[in-house]
Amino acid sequence: CAHAHYFVFTDVLPLLFPPAVVPFMDVYNKSMCRTREMLVDIFQEYPDEIEHTYIPSCVVLMRCAGCCNDEALECVPTETKNVTMEVIQVKQRVSQHNFQLSFTEHRKCECRPKPEVKAKKENHCEPCSERRKRLFVQDPLTCKCSCKFTQLDCKSRQLELNERTCRFVYETL
Repeated sequence: CAHAHYFVFTDVLPLLFPPAVVPFMDVYNKSMCRTREMLVDIFQEYPDEIEHTYIPSCVVLMRCAGCCNDEALECVPTETKNVTMEVIQVKQRVSQHNFQLSFTEHRKCECRPKPEVKAKKENHCEPCSERRKRLFVQDPLTCKCSCKFTQLDCKSRQLELNERTCRFVYETL
């Protein structure tokens, strides 16, 4: 006996009329940092190549792109491979021939700290707040500001050091 398959209209409805709002998980998954097919201009990859034009002028490459959900991070390749493609190289409309160009494709991507964020973190200390800043030095590890003079500097001049103000004062007898 052959079994008849019946489609219920409600099963087909989402295929005919997709929902007006794209669900969050679809949006999130499509925007994540990953490799994607991207159109890349050949002159972007070979900026010094000014004598020739290429047909096509851009190529499809797998490249990292997407959101990292933290503005301190960026989507970068962690694994790449070279791919060689055949294009037509045209020289000043005089000659043209098939030509092979190599491009870098991205295989794996990750969200990593942006270079400028790393540099900012290395110098994470607020400047010394003391009024006479030039008299103080700052420890880059602890961020502590201390007077650049020592008690020894003072003793040689028969003075005493007020470390709070970083000023020499006359010794009190």
